[in-house]
Amino acid sequence: MRIFLAGASGVIGQRLIPRLIQAGHVVGGMTRSPSKTELLGHLGAEPVLCDVFDREAVIQAVRDFTPDVMLNELTDLPDDSAQIGEHADLNARIRTEGTQNLIEAARRSGSPKILAQSVAWPLTDGPAARAVAELERSVLAEGGVVMRYGQFYGPGTYHEQQQPEGPRVHIDRAAERTVEALGEPTGVVVIAD
Repeated sequence: MRIFLAGASGVIGQRLIPRLIQAGHVVGGMTRSPSKTELLGHLGAEPVLCDVFDREAVIQAVRDFTPDVMLNELTDLPDDSAQIGEHADLNARIRTEGTQNLIEAARRSGSPKILAQSVAWPLTDGPAARAVAELERSVLAEGGVVMRYGQFYGPGTYHEQQQPEGPRVHIDRAAERTVEALGEPTGVVVIAD
């Protein structure tokens, strides 16, 4: 399949690309960072330089790639986990506006199947919880698959040395389960240890 991976240069995106390629898929890896295109190419993806907040550019990038599947692994999180609260609005925006732009691009390019990242733990009411609820509602309304991941642990995550409280999932296991989820019917899939 042709898989358009939004958030390709993120912690899970970098682990997904080689697994998707090994499974025989062609991957278009979207990033908004010009400095990350070389990394994506090295991992085996066709780099797609695009800002998810530029709706027309996203629509064109998806049309050009002609995907069978759109895999939304977008987040906007800081490198330092202590600053997550300060970035809540940015992450909420990418989950709502970014997801809506990907959905619109899918609609205008033959409606490929959509799979999107969500969280498996309850969030307290606020921008993050509302954004997750909106993402899940909109993806399911398109007949897509919501992947509720446990907290990532392992290399490159916030929890490299120590496992977080559950629900949790090792980053490599999360990537493996994501590849398996490509065949899931519409609905919610929990990806946790």
